[in-house]
Amino acid sequence: MSLSVTRAHAPVATARPESEVGDATGLVGAAVLCITLIWAWLSGMPAWYATLALLGAPAIAMSAWTLLVEKAHRRESTGLDFSLHRPWPEVLSITRTKMLGLVATFCLFALGYFALRTYASPQYALYLSVAAIAAPVAWIVAPLYIAPVTRHMRDPHDGLWHLGKLVSLDWRSADLAQIREHLLAWTVKAFFLAFMVSIVPPNVADVLAADLLFALVDPLAGLKLVIQLAFLFDVCFGTIGYLMTFRLLDSHIRSAHPYLTGWVAALACYPPFLLMGTGGPLDYRSGTQEWTLALSAHPTLLLGCGVAIALLALIYAWATVVFGIRFSNLTHRGIITTGPYRWLRHPAYMSKNLMWWLVHLPFLATGGAGDALRSCLLLLAVNAVYVARAKTEERHLMADPRYRAYSAWIREHGLLARIARPFRRPRVSATARSADTRQRNSR
Repeated sequence: MSLSVTRAHAPVATARPESEVGDATGLVGAAVLCITLIWAWLSGMPAWYATLALLGAPAIAMSAWTLLVEKAHRRESTGLDFSLHRPWPEVLSITRTKMLGLVATFCLFALGYFALRTYASPQYALYLSVAAIAAPVAWIVAPLYIAPVTRHMRDPHDGLWHLGKLVSLDWRSADLAQIREHLLAWTVKAFFLAFMVSIVPPNVADVLAADLLFALVDPLAGLKLVIQLAFLFDVCFGTIGYLMTFRLLDSHIRSAHPYLTGWVAALACYPPFLLMGTGGPLDYRSGTQEWTLALSAHPTLLLGCGVAIALLALIYAWATVVFGIRFSNLTHRGIITTGPYRWLRHPAYMSKNLMWWLVHLPFLATGGAGDALRSCLLLLAVNAVYVARAKTEERHLMADPRYRAYSAWIREHGLLARIARPFRRPRVSATARSADTRQRNSR
């Protein structure tokens, strides 16, 4: 008897779907950030000026690469058509409405920062001081960008325009669905920019204060510096991503996360909603020691653990760098299939969660077996939160056929699929089962 064995699902193309950001964009930004960091180190640059340089220089370099080399402005996904030349009187009328929408957006989020006591803490003082200066300047210069882009937009009536119509009391022209999408996108920017700007300067100061000579001669100090650098790259590229939301660069927010479950899962990982912070309900660190203390009596284990943590930190940073100027939580800004995403669907979440097990070693809690079990269960709960984030992100991105193609491809050709392939039982196709039944019945 001959029985054909095939996979139950439809065949998937072996070629990896094309990424909407090439590897080169992130590499250009990383190279410029390295050069800028070395310059800051050698010149003794103050941390505040170094922070501006480490954000500005890579952002400019990656934007130039995106425009001049990748020519992202010509992509269909920008919504721009450069053969379209809308009359200037119409452009100026639309721009005026958008400017009303922009000032309303700024005022709305300024009111939010003022009303929420969280932002009265010293942690956000720097961000609010910068925003108070940057927002009026941005509004003044905004027409220089909005007007030319509006002239070539296939549909210039975006969420900003609809909000402007609402503010000008032209309610019949205002589309509430468009306004909701616009405000969700800006909520992402407002929430995460405040957080990122509050943590970038301390990260920069810590790296600039590191003893480079000692790091070169002491393996443990060298590993700690690598981990510090990985997190510095992550927060710099993350901050750049939230700043650089421009249609001309095809880095605009195409859609904000539409599901409440996705917002709950994501915000639970950041202050002031942080569940796993010190004293929080999922604080797994209580009663544990970090790896440098817990393994201090075992030099070989200490070094091995440090190498593993450093590698995971580098993968985590790589997963952010590969986005170029597009990194952002809770949004869709294009599908990435390069970098570590050619092997893993969620490399950042996987590396970060594995890293926490090695950094805090909850199974070696100082309070005994009971504390160790409690810490392990809490960290497993934290891991579950990130699984929820991953699943809700996939649900959001599945609306894009590009992501559906990537999801099918990574399911068959990703690292986990390759590891599991030898252990998978082949499934008999319906056609083969039907043929086998007919053959038995004909006997």
